Amino acid sequence: MHLNRRLLTSSLLALTASFLGLGLAHADQLDDIKKKGELVVGVLGTDEPNSFIDPKTREIIGYEVDLAQAIAKKIGVKLQIKQLAVAARIPELQQGHVDLLAASLTHNKEREAVIDFSLTTFVTGQKVLVKSDSGIKNVADLAGKKVVTIKGGTQEPNIRKAVPNVDVVTFETGPQAFQALQQGKGVAFVNDEVSLLDQHAKLGAAQAQYTILPQNLSVEPLALGIKKGESKFKALIDGVLRELEKGGEAEKLFVKWYGPATKLKFPSRTFKIDSDKVEG
Repeated sequence: MHLNRRLLTSSLLALTASFLGLGLAHADQLDDIKKKGELVVGVLGTDEPNSFIDPKTREIIGYEVDLAQAIAKKIGVKLQIKQLAVAARIPELQQGHVDLLAASLTHNKEREAVIDFSLTTFVTGQKVLVKSDSGIKNVADLAGKKVVTIKGGTQEPNIRKAVPNVDVVTFETGPQAFQALQQGKGVAFVNDEVSLLDQHAKLGAAQAQYTILPQNLSVEPLALGIKKGESKFKALIDGVLRELEKGGEAEKLFVKWYGPATKLKFPSRTFKIDSDKVEG
């Protein structure tokens, strides 16, 4: 009886020690990043101008890539980019396959339960693109119709909330969904306004064949995704973002990727990187 009790006590102590050791080994992601000498950042690579493939260099560039580069520089490590599908973003972060998400990620209450977020890095809205001759003039006209969008994002739940009896077909990427619209596989394409403006601009002479409906389905605050509980890493990331805002670099990045001289031609920035905004 006493022997069993001693064995049980020893086993519990050993188990506790192993858990403590595990906790110490993984308690600080920032230290781990410094030790390996690189910051692995998950991006979409299909969402211009946030992250997309430069046709000349074949490298992934963009607004969010520049933000990630600033963070890597602050830590003093090399930036490694990993391209992800929309639906794979949060699982890849949780499983430790990437250190950070810079992947057009909407900050909402549901996601707060599983990951942490940086300060808001961009604010956009979700809208609907339709063929101009479709007869669809507003979001309510989509009742009973088939629309296309991206798998694993907030687009599908938002359009279902706005039009409960809509028929939704999802695709892995924005370009695939847009191609499906062009092929007549749906009457409308739901996506972030910025992405829709970019895809619309690429149509050239065919732009007149497509219209973006005026109504916003939602306002989407985008942020960088951080593994839950990594407070030291989050503090560094938010510090870098505040420095970019305070020093004027955030405004320069906006102008570089979204401003009047770009395809998107945003006249001005309507937000600052200084707070945590949450969808809804």
